[in-house]
Amino acid sequence: MDLQSLAVVLRAALSHVPEERKAAEESLNQFQYAPQHLVRLLQIIVDGSCDMAVRQVASIHFKNFVAKNWSPNDPEESQKISESDKLMVRENILGFIVQVPPLLRAQLGESIKTIIHSDYPEQWPGLLHWVTHNLESENQIFGALYVLRVLSRKYEFKSEEERIPLYHIVEETFPRLLSIFSKLVQIVNPPIEVADLIKLICKIFWSSIYLEIPKQLFDPNVFNAWMSLFINLLERPVPVEGQPLDPDVRKSWGWWKVKKWTIHILNRLYTRFGDMKLQKPESKAFAQMFQKNYAGRILGCHLQILNAVRTGDYLPDRVINLVLQYLTNSVTKNSMYQLMQPQIDIILFEIIFPLMCFNDNDQKLWDEDPHEYVRKGYDIIEDLYSPRTAAMDFVSELVRKRGKSNLQKFIHFIVDIFRRYDEASIEIKPYRQKDGALLAIGTLCDKLKQTDPYKAELERMLVQHVFPEFNSHVGHLRAKISTRYDLYSLNSLMINLWLIMYCPEFFKLMNEVENEDLVFTLETIVDKFGEEMAPYALGLCQNLAAAFWRCMASQEADDEADDSGALAAVGCLRAISTILESVSSLPHLFIQIEPTLLPIMRRMLTSDGQDVYEEVLEIVSYMTFFSPSISLDMWSLWPLMMEALNDWAIDFFENILVPLDNYVSRGSDHFLACKNPDYQQSLWSALSSIMMDQNMEDSDIEPAPKLIEVVFQNCKGNVDQWVEPYLSLTIDRLRRAHKPYLKCLLVQVIANAFYYNPSLTLATLHKLGAVTEIFNIWFGMLEQVKKSGVRANFKREHDKKVCCLGLTSLISLPADHIPGEALNRIFKATLDLLVAYKEQVAESKKQDDADGDDMDGFDGDEDEDDDEVESDKEMGLDEEDADEVNSLHLQKLAAEARGFQPADEYDDSDDDFSDDEELQSPIDEVDPFILFVETVQGLQASDPIRFQSLMQTLDFRYQALASGIAQHAEERRVEIEKEKLEKANAQ
Repeated sequence: MDLQSLAVVLRAALSHVPEERKAAEESLNQFQYAPQHLVRLLQIIVDGSCDMAVRQVASIHFKNFVAKNWSPNDPEESQKISESDKLMVRENILGFIVQVPPLLRAQLGESIKTIIHSDYPEQWPGLLHWVTHNLESENQIFGALYVLRVLSRKYEFKSEEERIPLYHIVEETFPRLLSIFSKLVQIVNPPIEVADLIKLICKIFWSSIYLEIPKQLFDPNVFNAWMSLFINLLERPVPVEGQPLDPDVRKSWGWWKVKKWTIHILNRLYTRFGDMKLQKPESKAFAQMFQKNYAGRILGCHLQILNAVRTGDYLPDRVINLVLQYLTNSVTKNSMYQLMQPQIDIILFEIIFPLMCFNDNDQKLWDEDPHEYVRKGYDIIEDLYSPRTAAMDFVSELVRKRGKSNLQKFIHFIVDIFRRYDEASIEIKPYRQKDGALLAIGTLCDKLKQTDPYKAELERMLVQHVFPEFNSHVGHLRAKISTRYDLYSLNSLMINLWLIMYCPEFFKLMNEVENEDLVFTLETIVDKFGEEMAPYALGLCQNLAAAFWRCMASQEADDEADDSGALAAVGCLRAISTILESVSSLPHLFIQIEPTLLPIMRRMLTSDGQDVYEEVLEIVSYMTFFSPSISLDMWSLWPLMMEALNDWAIDFFENILVPLDNYVSRGSDHFLACKNPDYQQSLWSALSSIMMDQNMEDSDIEPAPKLIEVVFQNCKGNVDQWVEPYLSLTIDRLRRAHKPYLKCLLVQVIANAFYYNPSLTLATLHKLGAVTEIFNIWFGMLEQVKKSGVRANFKREHDKKVCCLGLTSLISLPADHIPGEALNRIFKATLDLLVAYKEQVAESKKQDDADGDDMDGFDGDEDEDDDEVESDKEMGLDEEDADEVNSLHLQKLAAEARGFQPADEYDDSDDDFSDDEELQSPIDEVDPFILFVETVQGLQASDPIRFQSLMQTLDFRYQALASGIAQHAEERRVEIEKEKLEKANAQ
């Protein structure tokens, strides 16, 4: 497709006529792999005579195509872009950065990032020369800085050995970069374009020093030159002229961005490289120099900046947040706190506390969207740049480390606010200050609970100043005490008072404030008091069930309603789950609660419940696991789940797995005996349909082999008729499987079948003509290791144990079933697996013990060293500069906040441990070492000649392994007997 025709097609892609647009998109897809296609797109992007809309479509198509095809994720995938086209793009794209308008620059920038991450330095050795050359040209400085920013960012989070190319980049570019930076800072009345250039230099510096300071910057003259420029920017007021009036635009204005990045860099230098206790011995001199020459000066600048809070002048939230982080880190250091101490009252009462109070922006958001106001209070990303969160952190650290001189006066200040609030008439009550005071008490709750005389007064304060706000006519106060209840100290007396006096009000609030957040409060109370909630569990479940049906009725009555009703419904079900978990040790309560929840489960396990299906399945899981037994009413839910799984619920297969496991494992007699409905047949129908589906991805069917395992392990000796169908199904899918984790699960089905009945399983494999194939696959997977030396397959303890039990079961078969050569291979593989399993169990125990030790010392106190090591808190994120955040770090934080970690254990990491070892199974009571030794002893007794022949074929290493396993098995016998005795004595 020539250039003109491509432009016509791109224009048609913008058509309002669906047919024209679809035809254009099909044409683009058809010709996208043609030679020169990428080059022609680039030509259109930079063609100033071309319509801007067409250029924009071309830039988006270019970016997406490069992202997908420049460097395919699969190394075996063929290259879609020719090397000549890649060369042409690399030679021309950099110069276009300056030529195109910002709208297109963003798309080209993403493409440059993709190409640099893929090709530099191996396929693009001339890139650094292009940067250094263009840094010398005034007309090309922006483009050179732009590309240098992308280049330096590639190494921002790399380990030390992977950062070596960065050190070369710094050596080649930083001298000229410093010169440019100095000239820009010296410009009098600089235009906004200068701010854009300085911001790029700041970002380059940030990426280059994020993990380690390059050795070039250890030169005192060089480092001092950089620092003098950063401090100049820190001290310099942001220009008043040109600032946008719109607050959302104002915070992203160039000079405020420069201020933010300057503070960001100085914070990083201070917390990571300027702390004596964090440094390696060879870096202590640098830390000492930084503390002596810069730390105090930066603190003075920061306090000057914070004066804007007192005077009511504008400061972006992110700037306030970063400055307060610096102050918080300074509290623990004697020299820094001494500088702060003369102004500590001003900081605490005129800056920190006002930031904790309800403000104009809060009022605006509360009036427009109270749900969003409450949600932001729990948003982990919001916390990264919230001044209020930073103020709370400062108060916590100040009271923790300098409490003797600050706690009493701060509490007196808060109590005075409570007094003035109580004494004032309703028209002039200081509602905003009361809001801040409640937040302050919540922030200090843990400290107050441990400190005399405050701990004795905390309950009275709750009754007098907190609980009454449930009835307040001021909405944000009701929201504050409802959604932040987890921060306050409660005991049994208080929970009773709350339930009797304010629980009805709490449920009323569900109609006013997003229930998802109110439920967080209820979940916290229930979780904290556990079995003490038992007398109220039924009542709470009934209240929540009624609230759930109200939410559903509201949604059905108004299809145009927003999502708040759906969120509220989800919240109700989550709260019910929390209650069920809290009373899990009281099985009789589940019998009482079941009639209340059955209507919800019956209705919401159909297609009507797609929006809450995950939450309902969790309730079903609790009801089937913790009840004394599974009632017939609960069994009536099985067909509903199977129908949904066969129809529309495949995305919930992992969630459905849990209750189905419970049904089979805890109700195996009913599962096996009942023929109307036939649970065995319905399970087979669903699993066979899913596993035989050619279009089903490997990851989608992972629960299927897990369920087959459940059947074999829980129905031992009772499902012989299903061995051949399930093995045939498993082998067929194994031949088509690609993902290692699924292959492991499928092989484990075969291992479970051997443990279920080794002779029947082996005969079935012979019948299917798959014996040699299966053992070759199995042993091949057992022998496969990564570069690091760890096993590539069967990573979890459970995986290894299942394989051990399956292989051990084969050893028990007579000689006419297992030839000598095969027995030798099985025996050695089992020994290797047992050793690996033993080591992994020991490592897990060691880790558990270490985690317990960590938790024992979790809380600090005032007696700790004043120069206590502080954690790094300055990571941040904003709309324009999302690149400053380590996304993996945020994902981990968010995962921890939700209470789980990513579950893909079979990725490229070397993590050999599992996140679901706590799942219960019938084989938990089987010790693989004892079983192995007993099986070998049985072989020795029944066929001594065969046993002797086997022992003679073992080399010294395997003889030593066998001896070690025998010794460990004896140790395990003693441990198990001891555990049984302790358990019996405990009862």
